[in-house]
Amino acid sequence: MEPTEATYNGNGDTQIISWFEETAENVAAVQLQTLRRILELNYGVEYLKKWLGNIRLQDIMNENALESLFATMVPLASHADFEPYIQRIADGETAPLITQEPITTLSLSSGTTEGRQKFVPFTHHSSQTTLQIFKLAAAYRSRIYSIRGGGKVLEFIYSSKQYKTKGGLIAGTATTHYYASKEFKIKQQDTKSFTCSPEEVISSGDYKQSTYCHLLLGLYFSEEVEFVTSTFAYSIVQAFRSFEELWKELCHDIREGTLSSRINITKVRNAVLGITLPNPELASRIESICEEVEREDWLSIIPRLWPNAKYVYSIMTGSMQPYLTKLRHYAGELPLVSADYGSTESWIGVNVEPSYPPEKVTFAVIPTFAYFEFIPLHRTKSQNYNNSQDTNLATDDFIEDEPVPLSQVKIGQEYEIVLTTFTGLYRYRLGDVVEVAGFHRKTPRLNFICRRKLILTVNIDKNTEKDLQLVVERGSQILSKSRAELVDFTSHANVAKRPGHYVIYWEIKGEVEEKVLGECCREMDASFVDHGYVVSRKTNSIGPLELCIVERGTFKKILEYFIGNGAALSQFKTPRCTSNQVLLRILNVCTIKRVYSTAYGL
Repeated sequence: MEPTEATYNGNGDTQIISWFEETAENVAAVQLQTLRRILELNYGVEYLKKWLGNIRLQDIMNENALESLFATMVPLASHADFEPYIQRIADGETAPLITQEPITTLSLSSGTTEGRQKFVPFTHHSSQTTLQIFKLAAAYRSRIYSIRGGGKVLEFIYSSKQYKTKGGLIAGTATTHYYASKEFKIKQQDTKSFTCSPEEVISSGDYKQSTYCHLLLGLYFSEEVEFVTSTFAYSIVQAFRSFEELWKELCHDIREGTLSSRINITKVRNAVLGITLPNPELASRIESICEEVEREDWLSIIPRLWPNAKYVYSIMTGSMQPYLTKLRHYAGELPLVSADYGSTESWIGVNVEPSYPPEKVTFAVIPTFAYFEFIPLHRTKSQNYNNSQDTNLATDDFIEDEPVPLSQVKIGQEYEIVLTTFTGLYRYRLGDVVEVAGFHRKTPRLNFICRRKLILTVNIDKNTEKDLQLVVERGSQILSKSRAELVDFTSHANVAKRPGHYVIYWEIKGEVEEKVLGECCREMDASFVDHGYVVSRKTNSIGPLELCIVERGTFKKILEYFIGNGAALSQFKTPRCTSNQVLLRILNVCTIKRVYSTAYGL
């Protein structure tokens, strides 16, 4: 049940929503059809042949029997299981290893979650589903926030450099591939929203120069901008932190019709100067607003500068939640609309309730994008912890049941998502923990909980990214009372000394007394509620929490390290825990103050 071309034309909003509503109503049948299509398209590839042998799909007419056979014969897998096949493809092997369709492009994951970048197949299907979900999401948004056709979008989007693998395949981030595809241009035409910046700015390869030009052109077209967006909330916050320092220079360029010497890439200069003309009146208006808003610490700067903007739109869940406070500060009364749920491997769900705040958003699974299974997860009692000294512990405190198909999930249950994709991943464990919050028609609405991988563990303690975020939130509430602001944070489980202990690194804007930092540190240490941590702290098996204050600009250095290694700003997520020696060197060299917790009286 794929939408036809007609879905995207004429009254496309109504038609694409009608398509999805019908698909969601028939989710069980659509999922069985999707599985059959994937297996038929990739019949005989080496990976599937290893598990299914020479079983003829056409002999299995019953869809439920095919689903059962697939789940019985093909094992659950991780990226490590596909890595040898993907590497052979990258090296130039043309035999059908995981897909019958030749793979000519590979996506790089950001590398900020797992600590290293991974290759993931990217095909025409990847671009098509991206176009489809963007249009579907835009249709749901337009029901609530009406935008003018032909308006502009201030998009903080960035391509990274693409390169060729040993076998001649194009490799780069998924966002880079998408911005270079025809689907990106089609999306603008069909949603009638056009990005302020030309392709030369998006693909400059220098995020600082791109950000300056995005801001300049966004201001130049300020009356036409309908909404402000980026892939991740981080990029919007980063752009407006830069704006605080650049606004006078931007006003000069708008007044004179010039372009700052900081833009030294010829194609970018030519493209931007080909768009802008001197506009002294606009420059004076922006200057007046900035002088006023600067005194209020840039509160509501977005609606003040872009008076016709209807909302701010980006991924705001998971590791982006810590940036919501700052984003709300910049956005003022403008609604924050959470973008859709996906990964480098596949898109998963669409936000069908864009009026919900990001903290309450759920995502309706799109059952034509992949075949979905869900591993039920049950939290163990605290006494089930094993007293392990393994500091690289990769397990967590979930007990797993057998995977169930999408049509059999239950409200309130937590699951790990398993994907079978058109791009050659079969029963692939995504590592995301989600909760089923309800149903849209008959397709589940998912609440993202956290990445399953443990990030902090020293002894018998087990803390996830979500646990860390809650703890840092408690500490930053104390910090905010002193009129200081938490810019960004990360953490590290230090086991080089005995007893091992947690280290949390904070970058702060504003002056803070040491007494307040001590309170923040103590509050965070006491806020880890994991039983293994509490017991270990009480017995001094884990030492006091260490809070390291790093100098301003430290997290920009971390960003630049990742971008220097091939990441794109569009996909960048600050790692919330790191054992990367380069990052730890940056953090420790930039540490200007250390505070130790007095919680537990040890």
